[in-house]
Amino acid sequence: MSPLPKPFAVSEGPCEGRGVRRGRPRSALHQQRPSAAVTAAGPGSLPAHQQSHAARRNLAAASVGGRKITHPGKAILAGGIAGGIEICITFPTEYVKTQLQLDGRANPPRYRGIGDCVKLTVQDHGLRGLYRGLSSLLYGSIPKSAVRFGTFEMLSNPMRDATGRLDNTSSLLCGLGAGIAEAIVVVCPMETLKVKMIHDQCSLRPRYRGFFHGVSEIIREQGVRGTYQGLTATVLKQGSNQAIRFYVMNTLRNWYKGDDPRRDMPPIVTATFGATAGAASVFGNTPLDVVKTRMQGLEAHRYKNTVDCAFQILKQEGPQAFYKGTVPRLGRVCLDVAIVFVIYEEVVKLLNNVWKTQ
Repeated sequence: MSPLPKPFAVSEGPCEGRGVRRGRPRSALHQQRPSAAVTAAGPGSLPAHQQSHAARRNLAAASVGGRKITHPGKAILAGGIAGGIEICITFPTEYVKTQLQLDGRANPPRYRGIGDCVKLTVQDHGLRGLYRGLSSLLYGSIPKSAVRFGTFEMLSNPMRDATGRLDNTSSLLCGLGAGIAEAIVVVCPMETLKVKMIHDQCSLRPRYRGFFHGVSEIIREQGVRGTYQGLTATVLKQGSNQAIRFYVMNTLRNWYKGDDPRRDMPPIVTATFGATAGAASVFGNTPLDVVKTRMQGLEAHRYKNTVDCAFQILKQEGPQAFYKGTVPRLGRVCLDVAIVFVIYEEVVKLLNNVWKTQ
């Protein structure tokens, strides 16, 4: 007579690794669930398939429970629209700022200040004179803002927590990356063309009949390299610009929302925070903006490089020359950043309703 079959545990035999649907002790179910310590330790302590599930769950929580993570495609489109509208509003202040920076002390200054610059420009060329060079900046402003916001969202999305919140240090680094990207791809050639065309209009016999004629003449005489003058100064300026702006904007946003990431920011609050971020960037990097403008002007051949340009400005005009055009730039940048952030946020909200993304 064969011996009685040996009892076996659920963990042995064909049932090993499988759950038992009926008759399973309640304690066994509790043992299968991750403990509170494992959950608190984060997804890194889970198996690979559970880590993937946890990541998807956190991403869903970020898009539903907190500030939505913006798809880079939406950021590119919204940024381009915001940049185009903004530059049409604020270009006259950019024109005056550039004129004052080009009006160096090496020659007798033509303008006595902001008001005098506006008055003489309107007398000589009419109100349209304040929009000379707009085409070059408009053609570049749309892709500039598109690259800026698209790069920022692409860099920042992986750094956000489960509620979509971005810490201040990460916003500084992402802003720096966005500024460098826009400087290389768009800003340097755009700004070079703008400064050359504005400078050309100040001469007694202007050579360029329009944007496309000016571009063709510059490339014919100097090659593509002629549109990339002052690249180092531009990268330094744009990198520091966007690092400061996104850092200040993100810091103020986190402060305003506090412990409630779903709290909505009215446009007036966004505009106020944007203007504050713009002012901080002006005081932080106007010297770089002056050097960049000189390096991109028609007399850029006087300087060996960016460092030589800064040294000659300091030697011939004194340290105060590095803050030429600060007041008009301050007005323009504060308005610029406020408008761009408001339009960007509102366009993103609109796109979220018509463009569904994961």
